[in-house]
Amino acid sequence: MGKRRKSSRSATAGASSSASGESQTGKRQKVRDVFVPRPFEGLTDEVEWIALRELVPAASAPLTLAPHLVEEYGDRPVTLATVLPMATPAITKADGRIMIGLQRHVQSGDVSRDLAEALLCALRTEPGGTVSVPPLPGEGPRLPDVLVDGPLDITLHDGFEFWLDPGAADDPNVKASLERADASIYPTVRLAAAPAAYWCQVSDKSHVRWVLPDDEDAALDALSRLSAAGELLLGPQTRFAGMFRAHGRLVPVWDIPRDAAPDSWEAPLADFAKRYGAALAEPAPLDAAGRRAKQGLLGRQLTLR
Repeated sequence: MGKRRKSSRSATAGASSSASGESQTGKRQKVRDVFVPRPFEGLTDEVEWIALRELVPAASAPLTLAPHLVEEYGDRPVTLATVLPMATPAITKADGRIMIGLQRHVQSGDVSRDLAEALLCALRTEPGGTVSVPPLPGEGPRLPDVLVDGPLDITLHDGFEFWLDPGAADDPNVKASLERADASIYPTVRLAAAPAAYWCQVSDKSHVRWVLPDDEDAALDALSRLSAAGELLLGPQTRFAGMFRAHGRLVPVWDIPRDAAPDSWEAPLADFAKRYGAALAEPAPLDAAGRRAKQGLLGRQLTLR
């Protein structure tokens, strides 16, 4: 009996030691995170990807699978969504459709890699099943490797019904959940005067936000020249509120009169875009006034990651 107990203790100790060894091995194999400052670099609509990721509450756009994935998994419809229920990374519908969420709770330092991995995980999941996506995917394919690149055909939504299958909203619980999600949406309109420019109304304020397509340093110098010249505003009763830095691009924000119609800002933004383009093309370095203006702009800058 004593030997049996001793043997049992030895086996337990051995198992514990083995588990500890496996745990240490797991720690040694821990996936390292890498920060990529411009995750959408190289994509045709880089600035629109940034806008949907950081500025737009409810929108969707169809995506096209790369040919090698179509060959392996079939030509399954894929939809990019600003956000999915519970900010989940991906959903696969019973009919094979896939939805990928840009805005999610857990992500690595490379958003492009995260989205590509979410898509691959969805493709490997049986239609209608729950998609499991690792928080740190490690090295592997990125968006240009899994999609056919091209302009995004963006649809803005007033609600999140686009999440649901036909008839799903008839369920009282689903309807209540949808209403709670819809309450988080603030009015947003895509402006035609410039790519990735949006009018929005948040609380008691209205704004115009524009993701600039240019190098951050060059864009900042151009804005500084305009500021020094008194040409940074969109018009009377507007105020330059500051800038976001998002995924390697600058996003200037203007406060505008709350009740003016969104389309009334098309012409002012188009005029500003011309002034900005001229300032961007100026080859001379900033003068003293421009450098002072630059310091003021830097003080009103917030980085989004």
